[in-house]
Amino acid sequence: MNKLVDKIYGCLLGGMIGDAFGAPGEGLTYREIQKKYGTDGLTTFEGMGTDDTAIRNQLIGTILKCEGYPNVDAFAQSFINSRDSNYSLWYTPVRNSYHKFSEGLSLPAYAGWGNMQSSSTAMAISPLGIINAGNPRQAVLETQEIASLIHNGPTGFCKDAACSIAAAVAACFSPSANIDSIIASATEFLLPVSSRELIDLIEKALNMASNLGNYESFREAYYEECLREVLADSRETIPATLAILHLSKGDPSKAIPWAANFGRDADTIGTMVGGIVGAMCGISGLPQEWVDKATQTHSAEADYSGDKYPSRKADTDLPTFDYAEISEQFESIIKDRQAELSNISGNLRKLNADL
Repeated sequence: MNKLVDKIYGCLLGGMIGDAFGAPGEGLTYREIQKKYGTDGLTTFEGMGTDDTAIRNQLIGTILKCEGYPNVDAFAQSFINSRDSNYSLWYTPVRNSYHKFSEGLSLPAYAGWGNMQSSSTAMAISPLGIINAGNPRQAVLETQEIASLIHNGPTGFCKDAACSIAAAVAACFSPSANIDSIIASATEFLLPVSSRELIDLIEKALNMASNLGNYESFREAYYEECLREVLADSRETIPATLAILHLSKGDPSKAIPWAANFGRDADTIGTMVGGIVGAMCGISGLPQEWVDKATQTHSAEADYSGDKYPSRKADTDLPTFDYAEISEQFESIIKDRQAELSNISGNLRKLNADL
């Protein structure tokens, strides 16, 4: 396995691990998690994740069907195709979008207008960061289209959130990447005026984390100052995700459990943290016992984590996801994209040549 595939596989499996790790804590405060699971909180995971993983798999399927260039119409079709198997997993804004475009009330590109706030695209967007490996600017540009399916207009900050996570994942593929450069990429290519609300909230969370210096103190302060009425609000989850990455210095063995034990939208924070540290460290950098457990889980027809996430129906037409195989398919997509860029570069060199 080369380094590129190692990082792709790490991102895919790390995201699923983070999702499953955080699933039991979803909707609970960190104090409730400690009361229920003990002072150490959540220390392991079961199952294959929640709606985060389910929608991410839809996006993976869309990317493969579109031969590496997904669009919002094809992403919308993935929801129509997976309606029977995944509808019960989808959160309110996802269902709102689905009914808008599936019933002809809105075109897919505009279905996200005004939907309630959530992290429904940010939690699933890591594959778009992968296929834009090393190019966070392009990851942001392509995510703006994909994320418009679920959020736009008054809740456009949720689209910004997806752009932030996609850029961070893409930045992980730079050979010189470190946790500071990855976190910086999360806001570097957001719109300076239109995305200002999210940029400022991320900066506030990172400053809080730096000043307090440890996870427990940060978590307590964040609960006091930064929680939103809707726990899935990306204005809460994205700053928390990046602050946890900062405090953990990108160490998966710290970052993923800290995300899970953060509480609130713990599965989504876990998914985003897990995908980023997995892309940064690669599959070889994740704890081996987690890799072994997750590999056995995702290759089987396992239940999504938690009692409220039913197993997929046997008659679904969704592909069975083998992340090792998908990693190699994504490697081919990245190489094809690279070849196209090389062709464009060659054409420009010809135009720039002296007559």
